Amino acid sequence: MFLLRIVLAQGWYIICYALGIYMLNLFLAFLTPKIDPEMAEELDEAEAASESGPGLLPVKNDDEFRPFIRRLPEFKFWLNSTKAVLLSCVCSFFAVFDIPVYWPILLFYWMFLFVITMRRQIEHMIKHRYVPFANFGKQRYSRGK
Repeated sequence: MFLLRIVLAQGWYIICYALGIYMLNLFLAFLTPKIDPEMAEELDEAEAASESGPGLLPVKNDDEFRPFIRRLPEFKFWLNSTKAVLLSCVCSFFAVFDIPVYWPILLFYWMFLFVITMRRQIEHMIKHRYVPFANFGKQRYSRGK
């Protein structure tokens, strides 16, 4: 509905761009683990005397299984996304937020940021084997018939 309003009104492109950047930030927080695996080695040294903390991904094959705990839980992701879209809709009713810009530049820049950021994030996920949306890198068990 919001994008339809932007297209039909032919304005408020800055609001749409800001919403896109915020949604990209939320999505990245949703995809990343609560504790970064690169920082896990430093945490292991600090927690050597105590038990292993929750949210750490296994970094070696002999480590025990730890579930993937997201930095931003799914409910908060959807809640914050909904709030942002509603706020953007409200802002699109005020002429003070309709700043004249050349929208193709904003669209190109947002797509550029999206591609670069997601490429880096996917490389990080593959490197540390925590791809949350695929079976890539996960151990598979065959059925015994």
